[in-house]
Amino acid sequence: MTASIQRFLDGLTVASVATTLVDVALVYYLIYRLLLTIRGTRAAQMIVGIVLIGAAFFVAQRVELTTVSWLLDNFISYFIILIIVVFQQDIRRALGRIGSGVLPFGRRQEATHTVDEVVAACAQLARARIGALVVFERDAALEAFVDDATRIDAALSRQLLVSLFVPAKDNELHDGAVVINKNHRIELARALLPLSRATDLGPEFGTRHRAGLGITEDTDAVVVVVSEERGEISLCFKGSIARDLEPVMLRRALVGLFAGGRAEMMAEEAAAAAEVGKAIASIGADTGAHTAIEEGM
Repeated sequence: MTASIQRFLDGLTVASVATTLVDVALVYYLIYRLLLTIRGTRAAQMIVGIVLIGAAFFVAQRVELTTVSWLLDNFISYFIILIIVVFQQDIRRALGRIGSGVLPFGRRQEATHTVDEVVAACAQLARARIGALVVFERDAALEAFVDDATRIDAALSRQLLVSLFVPAKDNELHDGAVVINKNHRIELARALLPLSRATDLGPEFGTRHRAGLGITEDTDAVVVVVSEERGEISLCFKGSIARDLEPVMLRRALVGLFAGGRAEMMAEEAAAAAEVGKAIASIGADTGAHTAIEEGM
């Protein structure tokens, strides 16, 4: 035993160790990406079925069940063809996700489409004075910070996003936040978020705005808030909020954050634009008040 171990150690070289580590790391990464891709799909249930069939085949061989072993052996031989036929759409979608995740152009294009759909939905909701809370998941996973959510796992579209927030007696999903995951899909609806811990927030910040700020204080998420009372759109990022954004400015900020632009600069630009807008509104209000006083005099 000792001699075998010594021969094994003598045969080790830096190149062989490095090759082995790279090999194991690649296999680990591929399995990890595969599990992420199939999570929440029918393929995940299929994996469970494959494991059970493999276990049954192993047991049948060990206890010498000849007929069962022959049946499972033939079934496994044609199993790959069955998977391709039954899950061709899922396989095509998974390959598309892998391609878009590898190519920078594909990622930017998908992110830009997501931003356009969200901005269009928020603009429509703001015009209709319907409150909304849309959370973009970035690097940090949000499930640990979200309570009492309903899993959706649906393709993102403006129509679906608007319908989720329409207040109706039969729409149980309108209250709470919608979470868009890293794959640009609507993952959760009716999600309860942690409220902001800031103590200097004014009375104009309701529960929806405090929730939008709260999740950005604990994670790197980006949140778009639509005010039900004022019909204004706000952007929350890193515990700060940019209020009263026009759809064009909101889109520029989100594209900067998600489509490979100058993220920090875009977010700061959105905040500065909101502050300028509030200052102009304040000046206009003060001017109107002085004019009214002079006319009264």
